[in-house]
Amino acid sequence: MESSELAIEIRDLYKLYGPKPEAALGHIRSRSMRPEDSGHFVALNNVNLAIEPGKICVIMGLSGSGKSTLLRCINRLIDPTGGQIFIQGHEITHASTKELRRIRSSKISMVFQHFALLPHMTVLDNVAFGLRIAGISRKERRDRAAHALELVGLSGWNDRKPSNLSGGMRQRVGLARALVMDTPVLLMDEPFSALDPLIREEMQQELLRLQNTLNKTIVFVTHDPNEAATLGNRIAILLKGEVVQYGRPLDIVISPANDYVRDFVRGINVFNVLSAGQIVDPARPPVVLTGTSVTSLPISRSTAGPVAVTDGTGRILGVVEKTASLGASAADWQSALSQDYIRIAPDQLVAPFLEELSRNGRPLVVVRDDDSLVGVVTGSSVLKALAANSGVKSKCEEARQQPESKSAMAAEQRAG
Repeated sequence: MESSELAIEIRDLYKLYGPKPEAALGHIRSRSMRPEDSGHFVALNNVNLAIEPGKICVIMGLSGSGKSTLLRCINRLIDPTGGQIFIQGHEITHASTKELRRIRSSKISMVFQHFALLPHMTVLDNVAFGLRIAGISRKERRDRAAHALELVGLSGWNDRKPSNLSGGMRQRVGLARALVMDTPVLLMDEPFSALDPLIREEMQQELLRLQNTLNKTIVFVTHDPNEAATLGNRIAILLKGEVVQYGRPLDIVISPANDYVRDFVRGINVFNVLSAGQIVDPARPPVVLTGTSVTSLPISRSTAGPVAVTDGTGRILGVVEKTASLGASAADWQSALSQDYIRIAPDQLVAPFLEELSRNGRPLVVVRDDDSLVGVVTGSSVLKALAANSGVKSKCEEARQQPESKSAMAAEQRAG
């Protein structure tokens, strides 16, 4: 993908702290000196990332790995020592103060870890504060702020003070304050880390709901692997300022680049990363109806559970629950068709639908936007996914018992 098609592109980014960072960077780039021997603290070390529009990229790593530094470089709250940052194809690394002000008001908003609400202002005025700084008229900024509060579920709280709100509600105000600017890029620095677990999970789902509606490009910093897996389309894992792995959550869980990544993602629930399209049952092909004939029948119609039915082009017509009594008559299959099923997109996480499946409720049918069938999720396909994940975990444990393994050697080399 070209730079102009990316929401954010980061090329060869470095951030050094010390007496002569530019000179030290020259030695590091020429490889005449290792970063740890430069006499400088290397907060970011040759970071390269490409983030597509409308996606959530999660930056994850231990404390001190460079997560927040990277986020603050993206909106130039921190100036990088070297490298380039492109926002929607525009290079901003050397932008002037005036240009930065425009970029921050029109392209990038930020949600901080701490709510940072102004206690003497009402909720509405806190949300509208950025618009006020940008010179927007009072009526317009209040209208936009009220709409943002409605988006995050806080309509009716406009005239309250922050002291009247719970922690989760205050973070919703912080989110509304970023959304009100209507920028295409949203930066979030561990925004839910101070919240209780249940409220934190609620806010994660709220963010996903909003993202489904607003389609922002979000860079989200966290140290929680399950939060990363729940939210991220892509995850970048940092160690000592360097990106050690960048990819889809499932790829990182199944194929960790080294022991550091493996340790980091060990606690991730596999169903936080499995999408519906990855867990359809291959042993349950659809029945195909073309005109008055049945051109494809299940291999075993005695198998319990639903069978999807499609037309000749592969588009979903419905499901049939009981197939044993049906022959090759298209009319019989047409009369048995039901629309009582749960439709899931291939890239949707399967976890929220497992309770429905366990209760023997409506069938889970995976269908693309053009109505073409991907398949049916069954109890058998879920068990196979669990078994496959157990196999991955076993291999990981096996590798951990072999210090001379390639992954361990790579980790040792990377640690210097």
